[in-house]
Amino acid sequence: MAALYERDLACQGLGITLDEVSTGRASMRMTVAPAMVNGHGIAHGGYLFLLADAAFSYACNSYGPVTVAQGAQVTFLAPAAVGDELVAEAVERTRSGRTGIYDVTVRNAAEKVIAEFRGQSVMLAGQPHTA
Repeated sequence: MAALYERDLACQGLGITLDEVSTGRASMRMTVAPAMVNGHGIAHGGYLFLLADAAFSYACNSYGPVTVAQGAQVTFLAPAAVGDELVAEAVERTRSGRTGIYDVTVRNAAEKVIAEFRGQSVMLAGQPHTA
């Protein structure tokens, strides 16, 4: 997974770090920066989605073959503020053939759930191992 993270310029550019990866699981972290807030002064949902999507990506790619999202949805449950450290924990729910379903919970340092994300993955046929 270190090689995948080395090529992940989006996460690196936003300060998103990879804490842990194991088979079907991943944990990533991000601190909400001033440039990440919307007009209401809270973290923009797009950044929360990106953090969750990144954890989803590492979890579904933990098997090796190139795997991408074929769909995802997020439910925002609480606001996050500038300076909040957020952790996204992805867990595989099921894999069948080339597809999988993963749930990601985004929490703040107080363990409050900020967002819930569900992603559907698909393994690309004929793609090399990337981990």
